[in-house]
Amino acid sequence: MDLLVIPYPVIDPVAIEIGPLSIRWYGLAYMAGILLGWLYARHLVSQPDLWNGKPPITVSQADDFLLWITLGIVVGGRLGFILFYEPSYFWANPLEIPAVWNGGMAFHGGLLGVAIAVYLFARSKGINPLSLGDIASTATPFGLFFGRIANFINAEVVGRVSDVPWAMVFPGAGNSPRHPSQLYEAALEGVVLFTILCVATYRYKALTRPGTVFGLFLIFYGLFRSFVEFFREPHAGHPLDIGIFTPGIVYSIPMILIGLWLIWRARAKPALAP
Repeated sequence: MDLLVIPYPVIDPVAIEIGPLSIRWYGLAYMAGILLGWLYARHLVSQPDLWNGKPPITVSQADDFLLWITLGIVVGGRLGFILFYEPSYFWANPLEIPAVWNGGMAFHGGLLGVAIAVYLFARSKGINPLSLGDIASTATPFGLFFGRIANFINAEVVGRVSDVPWAMVFPGAGNSPRHPSQLYEAALEGVVLFTILCVATYRYKALTRPGTVFGLFLIFYGLFRSFVEFFREPHAGHPLDIGIFTPGIVYSIPMILIGLWLIWRARAKPALAP
């Protein structure tokens, strides 16, 4: 092994094991992301000045929305992985479909699941869906950060072969050092994206124009994901691996376009009145 290669810090995917009960880091990561996102959303809806007055939902409604968004993330993320990436495998192994603890969640599927949850909850409560989408978007980087850290612990969705000094040899991915692309995504989709949305929210009062924060989230996630795809090992045999394109890039293009449309639409309408 190249002396400059950083040893992969092998971590047991099982965080806690008590008899037949085992709790994996993957599940804990999703739990941490959802809970921190929920606490941050509660904070946002308790700050009237961010909305030029009354927030569109109450703290109590934010609590109720937690179950809806959790179902959207888990069901959408799992079904998205099955349909977008491994349909033939799960068709042949249907009993593996609910085994989310083994990994196998797709962000783009989770996004669709959350969008459906946002729309249905907003309609049932008489809330502006775009404002609720803004709130959900500000909280999502927490889940993205911890989810990518869980990918790293599971040594899944590894990077392409590389000779950079920080490359690592991942278990089950051959003997060649690879980009730790999961950490790139954790930094960009988690830390940097959260910072961008915070600046938009607190400095530019973007929440006063419903759809703006949601649009920014879609644009920058799509850009960051597309960028990291050049360092991430392509999904072998996927029909969308065409030239420089990968499934992650192809699925991100509509996100970027929708995000641009949402921001254009938000700027064309008056801001929320104080």
